[in-house]
Amino acid sequence: MGSHHFIHTLFLSCVLLITSTHELQTTQSQTLLQIRKHLEYPIQLTNWETFTDDFCNFPPNLHVTIKCEDNFIHELKIIGDKLPKVSLFHGFPIQNQTLSQSFSIDTLFVTLTRLSSLKILSLISLGIWGQLPDKIHRLNSLEFLDMSSNFIYGSIPNGISRLIKLQTLTLDTNFFNESIPDHYFNSLSNLTILSLKDNKLKGHLPSSISKLTTITYVTLSHNQLSGKLPDLTALSNLNVLDLRDNHLDSELPSLPKEVVTVLLSNNSFSGEIPEQFGQLNKLRHLDISSNTLSGTPPSALFSLPNITYLNLASNMLSGSLPSSIKCGNKLGFVDISSNRFTGRLPDCLDIVSSNKRVVKFTGNCLLVGHGKSQESDCKEGGVIKKPYWGKALWVLIVVSCSVICSISFAIVILIFRRRHRSRETVTLHHTIPKGSEESAPTAVASDARIASETSEAGMQVSTPCRVFSMKDLAEATDNFNQSAFLGEGSIGKVYKGRLENGSYVAIRSLSLFKKCSKRNLKVRLDLISKLRHPHLVSFLGYCIDDGVVEDSTASRILLVYEYISNGNFRAFLSENSSERVLKWSDRLAVLIGVAKAVHFLHSGIIPASSSNRLKTNNILLDDYQIAKLSDYGMSVITGELEKLEAKGDGSKSWRLKKLADDVYDFGFILLEALVGPIVSGKGEAFLLNEMTSFGSQDGRQRIVDPIVLTTCSQESLSIVISITNKCISPEPTNRPSFEDVLWNLQYAAQVQTTADLDLKSDVASQC
Repeated sequence: MGSHHFIHTLFLSCVLLITSTHELQTTQSQTLLQIRKHLEYPIQLTNWETFTDDFCNFPPNLHVTIKCEDNFIHELKIIGDKLPKVSLFHGFPIQNQTLSQSFSIDTLFVTLTRLSSLKILSLISLGIWGQLPDKIHRLNSLEFLDMSSNFIYGSIPNGISRLIKLQTLTLDTNFFNESIPDHYFNSLSNLTILSLKDNKLKGHLPSSISKLTTITYVTLSHNQLSGKLPDLTALSNLNVLDLRDNHLDSELPSLPKEVVTVLLSNNSFSGEIPEQFGQLNKLRHLDISSNTLSGTPPSALFSLPNITYLNLASNMLSGSLPSSIKCGNKLGFVDISSNRFTGRLPDCLDIVSSNKRVVKFTGNCLLVGHGKSQESDCKEGGVIKKPYWGKALWVLIVVSCSVICSISFAIVILIFRRRHRSRETVTLHHTIPKGSEESAPTAVASDARIASETSEAGMQVSTPCRVFSMKDLAEATDNFNQSAFLGEGSIGKVYKGRLENGSYVAIRSLSLFKKCSKRNLKVRLDLISKLRHPHLVSFLGYCIDDGVVEDSTASRILLVYEYISNGNFRAFLSENSSERVLKWSDRLAVLIGVAKAVHFLHSGIIPASSSNRLKTNNILLDDYQIAKLSDYGMSVITGELEKLEAKGDGSKSWRLKKLADDVYDFGFILLEALVGPIVSGKGEAFLLNEMTSFGSQDGRQRIVDPIVLTTCSQESLSIVISITNKCISPEPTNRPSFEDVLWNLQYAAQVQTTADLDLKSDVASQC
């Protein structure tokens, strides 16, 4: 009897638990719908009306993310489109920018506190206005808070300082206009990211910030902070310190040894640059321009092992820079202009002697060059002397070189066209008929328009595709010895081999997911062999497993490509060696090469080749840093063309979607070229979220690779950021064609070349 009673009690408990869980989910869903109502039904939440599933299963997109743990919502991100477009906000709603007069930020947060397990909260660009309520501390599980780009004013409430689990606090681009209390950071012992830029904050930076030993990123730029900076040396994990555009007027503070980026420009810092700055061996980016600093900077500052960007311009620095100054190998940009330096410009900063870096030095009284050729850069009546003959000579040299290059290029084109006309231009139109896998390919001559487009796309004359035996490839790789193994990707292992003629090749062993006839496989491989382009890794031949007879099916093949020995694009982006670092113009050249190759695959052949596995790991650079795309055309080998034919009337939309997917993948290659692989390794969602940072100069400084920042023109960079945004549009129909992508990249390269020539012309005119 007792046992029966126990079982009955257990059953009732389970029922109650299930009911309780269901009610909890319902409560959470109702809370989300109330939040939508409080936010006045933003367009980004329109699809919540028809969503009938559990909100924990809501598919994330660029604007909305909901994630759950144990049936509790732990992450809520909503990104709207109401960007603050005013410089001042007086606490009253603004039509078409803020939420309405009836909106209550207090009510919004009362509702939010019902999500008791919320760890991540992002409410960005939603027109939220008012003073942030102190009751925010009730979200006591919060680890990440981002309410950027709204209309929140007044003080930052003490309630935030009670969120002891908080790791990231971002309140950028609002209208906070009070000071930060001195005790504010005492309890935030887990904080790693603090970003309060683009507000109206005033007063001192609290000394309690020195207790944030976990902090890695601090930016309070574009505020009205004043006074003295506290001692920051205890912040042993600090990587980025950005306090630009404030009213700070003390001496420069000592900095922690691990710091990587220090941005203190446009303040009123005075005194000398501390010698301790010359010991910051991890420092990459230092900008202390537009202050009132005096004295002579430490020589060690120029030779820091990781320094790439050094801006000391528009101060009161004086004295003679020692001729013995050595510049670090990674130093790409130096600006010492508009100071009071005298003497001779050190050799490592003399652009006439070295073209390794961009150096700006006007507005001083420096001697440039050696011997009789040295010139003075002194001011007379506020005007910097610039010898006219130097500029004229430089312009003459540039014009002469341009004319010679143009004539040479025209001759090469003329010879190429004459040779090309002597050959028959054929575009293969490969069709796998429905219901007959065994049918042979059809080869037809395309019309004149397609032939012309193919020629312009850079298609090379193809050589016969070689059929290798297993014996040939075993000998080439020493029986696929481990020493020949290069790596393994998503589509098979790769080996390095040496053929009997001494040439090196890359051999990829590929297992097909679906067996297909050997004859059909040969048709597909023959098509791939016709895809020749200067920016495609050449496909030389193949081997189908010898155990397969002619009429049977195959599941394993070996593909033989030309061997590119200089590494892939991602490795170059990660490289620390100054000889292999890719400047912005180099990266543009790589991107243009790949875009040309994909444009050819999309429009230079019939049918177009899609799903081309576009990743930085699959972009190889030869000894001349010419980009070559590998792993292209796999959709042909794996039978996606066959699926396309089987789709009949729907094949056109299917094909367009696949082409748009290539554009999307290329967008992430562009992103990686902009930010570098370290940041890109954080994943697609992180990068999509960070795209909003590209819209402001501050955001670019934070996320763009310093090598790009120090070697690009802002106009060129903006062009590439714009086309990148379009490529990664969540809607395939909104993405550009590769023709548009290529045009924009070529335009960005042209703008960059013009900027580089202008810079060299200005430098030469100062010599």
